[in-house]
Amino acid sequence: MTTRIDLLVTSGTFSLDGGTWDVDNNVWIVGDDHEAIVIDAAHDADAIAAAVGDRRLRAIVCTHAHNDHIDAAPALAERTGAAIWLHPDDLPLWRMTHPDRLPDHWLDDGQVIETAGADLTVLHTPGHALGAVCLYDPGLGTVFTGDTLFRGGPGATGRSYSHFPTIIESIRDRLLTLPPETVVRTGHGETTTIGAEAPHLDEWIARGH
Repeated sequence: MTTRIDLLVTSGTFSLDGGTWDVDNNVWIVGDDHEAIVIDAAHDADAIAAAVGDRRLRAIVCTHAHNDHIDAAPALAERTGAAIWLHPDDLPLWRMTHPDRLPDHWLDDGQVIETAGADLTVLHTPGHALGAVCLYDPGLGTVFTGDTLFRGGPGATGRSYSHFPTIIESIRDRLLTLPPETVVRTGHGETTTIGAEAPHLDEWIARGH
C-alpha cells in the first residue's frame, strides 16, 4: 500500500509570555489506507479525526509543545486510542497547556517511528523550543520541521525557551546536511526544500532573525 502525506490546516491561537496571536497550523497525516500517524494535533480534534477517517491512528507526534501544536492532542488521543509522543525537554511547555495530562511516550534523537511504510527518524533540533524535533524520512524524500525551519528562514526565537544561536546550529548541522531535494514540510505556511533554503544561512545569521 502506497504511503501518502495529507495536509490539514486548522486555525486557532498561539499564546506565550502574556501574548496571544491568531494562527493557522499545518497538521500532517502520514500513512496509507489502513493506518496513519498525526504530526502536531493543532486546534481541532474533530477535524483531524475526520481527516484520519477509519484508519488506525498509531501515534500523535509533537514537533514541540507550544500550545498551538498540542492543544488538540489529548482529545484526539482519547477518541482514537493513539499515544502522544513528545521530546522530554519540552515538558515545561507542555504543562502550560495540559497540566493534568502527560504525554504517553518520550521522543529520543535518532529514534525511528514506523507506520504504513514510512520510517520517520527523530532529529532533536532545539532553538525554537528546547525539545523541538524534526522528522526525516529519506524514502519519502521529506522532513517535517515543525517551527524549526520555514520557507524563508528559521522559526522565531524571541520568546521563552528559545535561543537564536541554538536554532541556527540545529538547522546548519541537522537539516542543511540533508539532500538538497528534500521537501521541507513546515508547521505553518508553504513547503520548501533544503536546497532552496541552504544558500540563505549566512543571511539569517547576519539578520539575527
